[in-house]
Amino acid sequence: MAENKISEEIYRKACEVLPGGVSRNTVFRKPFPHYADKASGCYITDIDGTERIDFANNMASLIHGHAHPAIIKAVTEQLQKGTAYTLASEIEVAYAQLLCKRVKGFEKIRFVNSGTEAVMAMIKASRAFTGRPKIAKAEGTYHGTYDFAEVSQTSKPSNWGDINNPNSVPLVYGTPDGVLENVVIFPFNDIERTIAILDRHAGQLACVMIDPVPHRVGLIPGTNEFIEALYDWTRKNGTLLVFDEVVTFRVNYSGAQENYKVTPDITALGKIIGGGFPVGAIAGRSDIMKILDPREPNLKFPHSGTFSANPVTMTAGFTAMDLFNRDAVIKLNALTNIAVSQIKEVIRLADIPASVSGAGSMFRLHLTPAPPDTYREAYQAEETVSVINELLDYLYFNERILMINTFSCMFSTVITQKEVDILSESMLRAFRTLKPKIEKLHKK
Repeated sequence: MAENKISEEIYRKACEVLPGGVSRNTVFRKPFPHYADKASGCYITDIDGTERIDFANNMASLIHGHAHPAIIKAVTEQLQKGTAYTLASEIEVAYAQLLCKRVKGFEKIRFVNSGTEAVMAMIKASRAFTGRPKIAKAEGTYHGTYDFAEVSQTSKPSNWGDINNPNSVPLVYGTPDGVLENVVIFPFNDIERTIAILDRHAGQLACVMIDPVPHRVGLIPGTNEFIEALYDWTRKNGTLLVFDEVVTFRVNYSGAQENYKVTPDITALGKIIGGGFPVGAIAGRSDIMKILDPREPNLKFPHSGTFSANPVTMTAGFTAMDLFNRDAVIKLNALTNIAVSQIKEVIRLADIPASVSGAGSMFRLHLTPAPPDTYREAYQAEETVSVINELLDYLYFNERILMINTFSCMFSTVITQKEVDILSESMLRAFRTLKPKIEKLHKK
């Protein structure tokens, strides 16, 4: 690790002031994380001078890669005018108009500061509108770091319980029992079991929350039948159907919800809509969003935020999403499909038990002959996680490729066929190098 001396020294100092030396666990790697120096397009250079192709794009948030010239220009102009005010800004209105025009179910929108905050606001809005305490969510899905949203995020065989009545499992030690009692867990894409579970809590559920292509479940899209069954159930039982599209809004021009006949009541957004800056938003039906309206005599959901809709984020987001027009979405998704096809060919050439899942401009690899259909199938034992980490390290150190630590890629519009070919060739070498360990996972 001699070539990473600067990163190693910074990490030594970091451990003196940051828990574990990091502010987010996603950037931690053993024996120490590397520190970015600069990034442009789809390339990122660490402080020790190593350049890598970035297929992670800051956990799916950089739809145009790093330092896009149009975004930099727009933000720089805004910076000269100020970064945040105790006044509204015109760009907030223009951006709201852009997003509401983009998605038919977005009648009103409220900006916040992160995906986690968006989900939190969406859950609170659902409770305020319905007057009910409980929410329902799919087992294993990630919805940020709000107590209620993170229940059963990392369920495992020792605690997930009967599939017909999954346990509500805390993520953080000390989570109050009251939180667990108010979160109902159901199996993703399993209509019969899910409806039976929801029926037991009818009249108490404020919302059924769904990520239409949940990353942690395996990056498997929700089936039309499943999503429509949830919609029909919520219509019959006075419950809201809410979508977490913080990650999946990149799937289509109007988000992953464009794939379905039904329209969610509220949608949580984040990541790409910030143009590289912290952001979140909730959007949905006017009658629901009205609970946030300060003109209401009986304001059910008082809401504010120091940096909500700050003009820097709004400017960056507006520019990014204006550039990510329908043609750009189609072009990016087409390139991603080519990448998936090439990786499937790599898997065939390497002759290993592996598969690919995904949607739009994102995909995930699995060390199984076929992608999982459920969270319990997607769950990975320690031995599998260890081999995946070795594959990721091989790609990172030997091939100069950065991926998300679930063995996933989130493409940006600045990636070209050149980078796709490098990814495919690198994966072939990685699979061939670690083939004995991959095959060992499937031997009894």
